Amino acid sequence: MNIQLPQMYFSRILRAIVEFDLIEENDKILIGLSGGKDSVFMTYALAVLRERLNKNFSLAAITIDPMFTDKFETSRLEKFCTDLKIPFFTQQVDIAGIIKEQNGKDPCFTCAFFRRGAVNRYAKEKGYNKVAYAHHNDDAVETFFMSLLCSGQLKTFLPKTYLDRKDLTVIRPLVYFRESELKDSVHIHGFTPIESPCPLNGKTKRQEIKELIATLGKNNPMLYSHLAAGMRESAIVELWPPQKNRYEMKDIYNKFIYGENKN
Repeated sequence: MNIQLPQMYFSRILRAIVEFDLIEENDKILIGLSGGKDSVFMTYALAVLRERLNKNFSLAAITIDPMFTDKFETSRLEKFCTDLKIPFFTQQVDIAGIIKEQNGKDPCFTCAFFRRGAVNRYAKEKGYNKVAYAHHNDDAVETFFMSLLCSGQLKTFLPKTYLDRKDLTVIRPLVYFRESELKDSVHIHGFTPIESPCPLNGKTKRQEIKELIATLGKNNPMLYSHLAAGMRESAIVELWPPQKNRYEMKDIYNKFIYGENKN
């Protein structure tokens, strides 16, 4: 199978790998392959990099069946990986049942938590030292904006995260790709993405944030770029200090009320 990437795509993913030190000699990388456009492209791109880079690393892929449907089919994914010479594994996790038991708690958080847990656990059990997830630049910006609006915190996921409890490193090689670019990537690898089995697909809080960014961006074309720039540590220019609690302010408060000699 002749596999290759257009130079623009190759340069984009290589920049992330070099800047954030994502791939090292003798890495064993397990790919989280859902079958959607993002993870399919990442799987193909990493297979290309394995052939072109002067690094010795191995790849495998795992697909988690969240049991949202009885018709979850992985044969096309298995053939796709086989053609790329990537070992393929699949595992069932009853995420649908867990969500039902939680009776209204955030289903997206639950799904992501148990899906990642299953992938990370499999990686550790089978001797992989890294897990690759296909989060792209839009995912990072949406997470950053959602965190600010929903929790008052400035944070997003990192391109590279070491999980000390698992002794496992998570990498996200697609952090410099926009989602729109990945929608058009099927012509590169020839695989038609599998539709998400999630019953809430397109109805999540993340989708609300995605649509809000698009709406605000109509009047401010630089909005997305500014949000992306705001994710960098160098973007912090002037912020208030951390909020003090009553015990930290007690002595100063007493001096204002009772004077300097109050014990």
